[in-house]
Amino acid sequence: MNNPRIQRDTRQRKAIRKALREAGHPLSPKELLEKARDEVEGLGIATVYRNLKALQEEGWLVPVELPGDTPRYELAGKDHHHHFHCRECDRVYEVDGCPGNVRALTPDGFQLEDHEFVLYGLCERCAA
Repeated sequence: MNNPRIQRDTRQRKAIRKALREAGHPLSPKELLEKARDEVEGLGIATVYRNLKALQEEGWLVPVELPGDTPRYELAGKDHHHHFHCRECDRVYEVDGCPGNVRALTPDGFQLEDHEFVLYGLCERCAA
């Protein structure tokens, strides 16, 4: 009997995995579609969304939530980092490290559980 929790590694899923690995930065579903179509012609956005959900469920990728924007996706298991969002090309880049002691910013009596900093501006390519 087939286990419905076991996911097949289809050509589409392999193309999405490859696109995320090769990009090296978070990708939107639209960016994933464009890159994965290099491997699987005719790939559709609904298939991308189905595979994003499945890859999240298996813990292979995580969403990157940006205020007021569609989630991007990146590989799971990375060290703590933040993101830079280019306002010109709309790409999102990873920024290693953390700005410092964010607990000092936490009001007295509050309990800090997590934080996210997003830097905004122009990437190197767009600033040139």
